[in-house]
Amino acid sequence: MNGYLKESNFMMVEEGFTTRDLLENLLVELCQASAQQAFFVADLGDILKKHLRFLKALPRVKPYFPVKCNSSEGVIRLLAELGTGFACANKAELVRVQSLGVPADKIFYSSPCKQVAHIRHAASRGVQLMTFDNEVELSKVARSHPRARMLLGITADSSPSAHPMAFGATLKSCRHLLETAKEQAVEVVGISFHLGSHGLEPQAFTQAVAAAQLAFEMGTELGHRMHLLDIGGGFPGTEDSRARFEEVTAMINSALELYFPEGCGAEIIATPGRFYVTSAFTLAASITAREEAPAEQPGSDGRWDARRASCITSAMASTAPSAACCLTASAPHLSCTRPCPELPSHSSSLWGPPGHSEDRIADGLELPELQIGDWLIFEGMGAYSTASALPGGPQLQITYAMSRLAWKTLQLFQGKPPQTEDERESICTPLSCGWEMAETLCVPPVFTPASII
Repeated sequence: MNGYLKESNFMMVEEGFTTRDLLENLLVELCQASAQQAFFVADLGDILKKHLRFLKALPRVKPYFPVKCNSSEGVIRLLAELGTGFACANKAELVRVQSLGVPADKIFYSSPCKQVAHIRHAASRGVQLMTFDNEVELSKVARSHPRARMLLGITADSSPSAHPMAFGATLKSCRHLLETAKEQAVEVVGISFHLGSHGLEPQAFTQAVAAAQLAFEMGTELGHRMHLLDIGGGFPGTEDSRARFEEVTAMINSALELYFPEGCGAEIIATPGRFYVTSAFTLAASITAREEAPAEQPGSDGRWDARRASCITSAMASTAPSAACCLTASAPHLSCTRPCPELPSHSSSLWGPPGHSEDRIADGLELPELQIGDWLIFEGMGAYSTASALPGGPQLQITYAMSRLAWKTLQLFQGKPPQTEDERESICTPLSCGWEMAETLCVPPVFTPASII
């Protein structure tokens, strides 16, 4: 074990004890304490399972987790324990990761647009791997970090007008940028591209890898020691996209074998974010206020309830969490029943706390009659959702959990052999504490609470 993650960093749970059980236990405590602060429950075993699945599907690709996706301490500690790298977008993320002991050679300063002060900070802390896609960025690095090892960021689309705000140099401009880097004595070691979750289609990805191979050749011709390819992120992160993930990785392996075959000397990295953490986090937020809008309100079907939930921000709406069956309960007993179709539903909107310029989360949700103090449960909230509720506001509490089996599997992954025959036999069983929990969909897969308690 590397020592990043210890048993004191999470709650150990036994097999058969699900994240739902843990969440309901926490809600009982909150109800008894009359506390309504929103909180997360995170299943670290689920992240371990995703990591092993990633390594199996893409054996040639080393993952660098993008810290902006989820900077929570438990996630960083677990991934550092697993040996992943980290892609940081700014100084704050660099400080966050290095404060936990992650070495500089495991960090990729991945932002294509960096502040000079942040570049100097990276230089002072030994972080060398960075990206650039234009002359201005190249000049900043040449002046502020002469020991940097640069990746040239490219776009596979040769028509910039199609995506005017997209980062990445066109293939046509690569030679000039590589020549400029040589003139300024900046070391370029490879190529980077990022298609995102909407770009991982066979044709688009193959085109990007082919363009990267041509840029590699240009760099080699000009005397750069090209050996690193970053294929970006965009991997699907929810269990209902399991088949999609296998399709994507098969396509990636085929493209890499065609343009960067094994033995060519190229090292492949990627920046999977949502894939690792989306399904591991569940959010619980309570109703703190409610109001009824007039029936003539646009979109109303005669009743339009507006619900205000504690500490939910508009940023969470972009995560589009998957929705499982709605549950309702009368706190503090938490005796859950299905409201579909037993309880009548109403067209509702969901809002975050007041005082935020964009506090409306979602409209047109079909929810049962909610009361102040009820809790909404949102699943699939691990990506881009763990920041504080409002600028300057408190960070939401995160309770980390891991099954005992997952902890033993992590130790085995780190080279510590199983101590008993039972441990050896159990390694291939489910890792996450909620692995076998499956519920039928009964609400649309939009920003809808998975449960109402």
